[in-house]
Parts: sequence; C-alpha cells; structure tokens
Amino acid sequence: MDYTLIGFIVYLVLVLAVGFITYRINKSHSDFFLAGRKLNPWVVAFSERASGESAWLLLGLPGAALAAGFIAAWDALGCVLGIIFYWLVIAKDLRNESERVNAITLPNFFAEKLGVGKKIIRFVATLIIVFFFTFYLAAQFNGAGKVLFVTFKIPVIWGIVLGAVVIIFYTMMGGFFAVAWTDFIQGIIMIGALVILPVVGLIELANDGFSLTGAVQSEGPDFASSVGGATGWVAVGVIVSGLSWFFGYMGQPHLLTRFMAIKDPEKIKISRRIAFAWAIPAFAGAMVIGLIGLSMYGKGSFEDVEQIMPTLATALLPPWLAGIFISGAIAAMMSTADSQLLVISSSVIEDFYHKTLGREVTERVLLNLSRLVTIAVGVFGFLVAVTSGELIFDLVSYAWAGLGASFGPALLLMLKWKKTHWKGVLAGMITGSVVTIVWSEIEFLDDALSVRFVSFVLAFAVVVVVSLLAQRRGDKIRTFAIGI
Repeated sequence: MDYTLIGFIVYLVLVLAVGFITYRINKSHSDFFLAGRKLNPWVVAFSERASGESAWLLLGLPGAALAAGFIAAWDALGCVLGIIFYWLVIAKDLRNESERVNAITLPNFFAEKLGVGKKIIRFVATLIIVFFFTFYLAAQFNGAGKVLFVTFKIPVIWGIVLGAVVIIFYTMMGGFFAVAWTDFIQGIIMIGALVILPVVGLIELANDGFSLTGAVQSEGPDFASSVGGATGWVAVGVIVSGLSWFFGYMGQPHLLTRFMAIKDPEKIKISRRIAFAWAIPAFAGAMVIGLIGLSMYGKGSFEDVEQIMPTLATALLPPWLAGIFISGAIAAMMSTADSQLLVISSSVIEDFYHKTLGREVTERVLLNLSRLVTIAVGVFGFLVAVTSGELIFDLVSYAWAGLGASFGPALLLMLKWKKTHWKGVLAGMITGSVVTIVWSEIEFLDDALSVRFVSFVLAFAVVVVVSLLAQRRGDKIRTFAIGI
C-alpha cells in the first residue's frame, strides 16, 4: 500500500471540500476578495505565513543552500527581518486605513487614500500586479510539477496540470474564505515539514559520525563560508543582496490583504506573535534541509537542486509521514498560488473594471466575473509555467523584486509620511517596475548587487523627491493665486 499517495489524495480531497463548503458563504465580491473582514487572528497569521512562503521556501531556498552552502543564510535572515518589520510597522495602520477609505484591494487603497489621480493609479497598479504575478504564479505551478515528479514519477507537465486544476478550482469556488482556511491547514503542514525533516536529517548525519558544519566543509571551503569565499566589497555585496529579501515584504499584495481582512485590528498583536513563531524555525529548517542534502548527496548530485526536499522526505521518513510532508510542499505552492490568483482577479475586476471603467453592475455579476477572471488568469499562469525554463528561486526573486519595489516604498511612505503626493506614488510604482525589468536583464549588474535592493531604494527615493517637488509646485501655484 502506497501511504505517500494516500496521504496526498486525502490532502487534495480536504482542500477541494473547503472550496465546496465556502462556495455559498460568498454573497458579494467583497466577501470573495476579502472575506468581509471577518477572519480571526489565528487564521490571518497562518494564512499570511503560508501565502508568503511558497514553493520558494520548501524547494527554492533548500535548493539554494544545496547549491551554494551557508551563503544562503543571508536570504533566510533577510526574509525573517522583513516579516518582523512589516507586521510591526505596516499591519495595523493598513488594516485601519483600508477600512476607513473602504478599500478591499491594494490598488484601490492607494487611490482612495491619496484622493486624486485615482484612475491612473489603479490602472498602473493593475498592470504591475498582472505582469509580475504571472511569473510568481508560474513558479508555484512549476513547483507542483517537480514535487509530483520526484514523489510519484508523474511527468512534470502532468504534475503542473494537476496542481493548476486543483488551485484554480477551489479559489474560483470559495474565494478568500477558501484561500484563508486552506492556508490555515497548509501552514500547519508546512511548519511540520520544516521542523521535523531537518531534525531527522541531523540525527541521520550524527549517526553517521558527521556534524553539519563538518559535512558541508568537506564539499569545499566556499560552501562553509557565509559569503561564499568572497572578500572586500564583493562580500558586502553578497550580504546586502541576501538581506534584500527584506524589502519585498512591504509590497506583496497577496500578503498585505491578510492585514486588511482581520476582524479586530487590536488582535493583530496576537497574529504577529504567531507569525514570528512560525517564520523563525521555518526559515532555519529550510536552510538546514538544503545543507543536509549537500552533506548527504554532494554538490553535483542533482540535475535540479530544487528537488532536494521531496528527495530527503522519501529517503528519511516513514512513507505515511513523507506523504504528509510532501503534501506540505504542495501546500506551500497552493497557498501562494491561490492568493495570487485572487489578487490578480481582484485587481482586474474591482480596480479596473468596476472602479476605473466605472461599470456599475450587480454584486452577483461582479462575483461571477471574478470567478471567470480567476479561471482565465490561472490558465495563463499555467501556460507560462510549461514554457518557462527558469528555476523557482529565480522566478520568485524576479516577481518579489518587482512587486516589492513597485508598492513597498509607496505604501510605507503613505502610511508614515504625510507629505506623500499621488504623483510621487505613481512615479515610484513605475520606477520600481522599470528598474526591476532592466536591472534583471543586465547580468553583471544583478550579480554585483541584487535587483531587490536597487529597485526598492531607487523607487523610495523617487517617491520622496517627486512628492516634494509636486508639493512645492502646488504651494507656488496657491501663493500665486492668493496674490492675484
């Protein structure tokens, strides 16, 4: 009896059941996209963490550690710091302000909070979301294909098909309610995989007479170095590039909507404690999984390094437990992909069709249109997944940089700086996107300093400078008018 397969099938049935159960809960497109702001703090915390850490955490980061060694620790540290910062600085203000201006999406929050330039801000924000999320979504579908291939020898293309169909179906059926509650389940499975598998791996190494550091050192001194053997400014660039994952958290629409959906803003402090308690062991565990894989199999043992997590699970764990944890890898992809589908659909329907074009139709029509867009976007993401040859790590990094730089500086300044001007926000969004696209295409620049850092810093500077210039110009016009 194949307990791994049984565990996986039970998991799929469970998430599909959630989609059916939550189908009738959605009475409006606001329910579909934000669950009516009714979620409790535990669901919000697990949903945010599960959505935030996609196939990248269970496949990409372990793969990076397998390929490069301890240098990947800077990536993990940057993520943990980013999680701590935006829960402490962004979460409560965004929840309160988004309700005050009656916004259920990030682009609409920008438009309503600023009060002017609404249509152009919504339109540009929607384009940015659709563009970068397509790559992000493709990474999740690719992850499903890899895990199912390693575990069940299902051809990658059919693994992508299966993952895409399940995700599109329950997101289309249940909307944010289904996404949030499946995320809660998925978050529990993910943290179990990221804690128990590394512990079992370390015990296995110890039984063979190795320490983790010693085993990694045997692969070469660069693998045991936190900067990959680099020195001087090159070493500084390595550290900054790894830590630059920090900046992206402030601009991820699929994570920020979790803050907007919590029922009681005062309960955010409970959610963030849960999120911190989840994130620290999860990132440490993902790193250790990759290092254990490096120690046990060697640096050149995998044609695709991102297959290390399911490989270790099937090698070290009892079949029934491996089945649960491999479902955790699928869970990571699903929890992020469903959130991304929902954000793209909400941007197209709420921000573009409803608000920008001004199409006034019934709530039921908006809800049905949202479901149709969810299907269409999912199919498009599937096509990108089957035609892209990029690693999950690279796809996520690209989308993370683009979204983080386009929305992060603008959101932070809007919440904390009263002089933020709508022209500065618009210029910052465009700068973040353009710099990400251009910098990523120039290989030697991205190798020297990560696009995640460069695009955020430049976008932040542009928002500040353009806001100050716009305000100064406005002051001069008002002074001139008063003089007349």
